[in-house]
Amino acid sequence: MSEESGRWSRSDWWGVVLDAPDPGVLARFYAELRGWTIWREVPGNVVLDAGEGVAYLTVQHNPDYVRPVWPGEPGRQQMMLHLDFEVPDLAVAVARAVELGAELTESQPQENVRVLLDPAGHPFCLYTS
Repeated sequence: MSEESGRWSRSDWWGVVLDAPDPGVLARFYAELRGWTIWREVPGNVVLDAGEGVAYLTVQHNPDYVRPVWPGEPGRQQMMLHLDFEVPDLAVAVARAVELGAELTESQPQENVRVLLDPAGHPFCLYTS
């Protein structure tokens, strides 16, 4: 991380932490998908820097990780959260995500939103305004 004026001295950082069986694989997926950099990688934990603002994404190893299902099914692991990313061109963004290892789901709830599964199975959405 570069020492941009004041960004790293702030004390109001916040982030999202995802569990995964292989944090490196999932972190590299989101780094490629979003153009983010890996700020720190230690065994079992990878932190991504979005490059601006004060938010981050961390992927941590969970040896007992259970892949969620989408859409939810009774008795199966439900998603606990999902990430949303606005994109300028939905078709191009979906194609790139799939090329990087995402899976497009059959269930698509809205015309301007596409639900995909990341390599660990977490649902995430690409959308246009």
